[in-house]
Amino acid sequence: MNGKVYLVGAGPGDPELLTLKALNILKRADVVLHDELVEAEILAFIPSAARIQNVGKRCGGKSTSQREINSLLVQYALLGLQVVRLKGGDPFIFGRGGEEMHALREAGIEVEVVPGITAALGAASAAQIPLTHREISSSLVFLTGHHAESASSDHWPDAIGPDATVVVYMPGRDYQATAQKLRAAGVSPETPCAVVSRVGSRDERVHKTTVEKLPSAPNLPAPALVIVGEVVRFADHRSLHEQIPQFVVREDEVLQGELLRTTERGTEERA
Repeated sequence: MNGKVYLVGAGPGDPELLTLKALNILKRADVVLHDELVEAEILAFIPSAARIQNVGKRCGGKSTSQREINSLLVQYALLGLQVVRLKGGDPFIFGRGGEEMHALREAGIEVEVVPGITAALGAASAAQIPLTHREISSSLVFLTGHHAESASSDHWPDAIGPDATVVVYMPGRDYQATAQKLRAAGVSPETPCAVVSRVGSRDERVHKTTVEKLPSAPNLPAPALVIVGEVVRFADHRSLHEQIPQFVVREDEVLQGELLRTTERGTEERA
């Protein structure tokens, strides 16, 4: 009898953000194939008798190809084992979970997906950035700076509205290219953005800037992502206190203006 494979989201890094279901599945696992960046505190929940294998992608080092990972998942399941594919964030948001699910279905292996807190939500919470806001952000766009080698283009949208919040996963170190793509999609150079690094870890950092100045932002340690939009003006994080304030006056003007407009609308409705 075949085993079963669980595609489990480990969340953004903090073990307290792991879901209860993910924890229970980890405690019953026979085999765990995990990403490089899954924290040691989360791996500590795995039974000592389980086989634990790091199949993460490592820049500049030996990596396990996606084809090899798919094959391992199938082989372990065919042995009748309970297999966990433990992935940072959420399996289905730039996590290759769809590719692994397809390979398992093709092999006739039962698969269950356990969602996790994706990096965008973890980063936004850590930096106190509301990804949506009734007054200034009515849409949310997730993009990635990393693509499969077979992809013919990066498939970024041709136009991004001024009321959108954009989150760029895996931007790499070429912030110049990210800024250029945002500008090409119509994003104003004055739009605030934030680079959020190592969410959920002791090394968590946030750097706030604008799209125009993004190319000169420091290359913070991976994993990192970039949040773009007017909502970034709300950002507050201990690491920001080390920066020279760039937005203080404008932030106050924007937020006070939004509050005034909201009050005026409320007065008109009551009248």
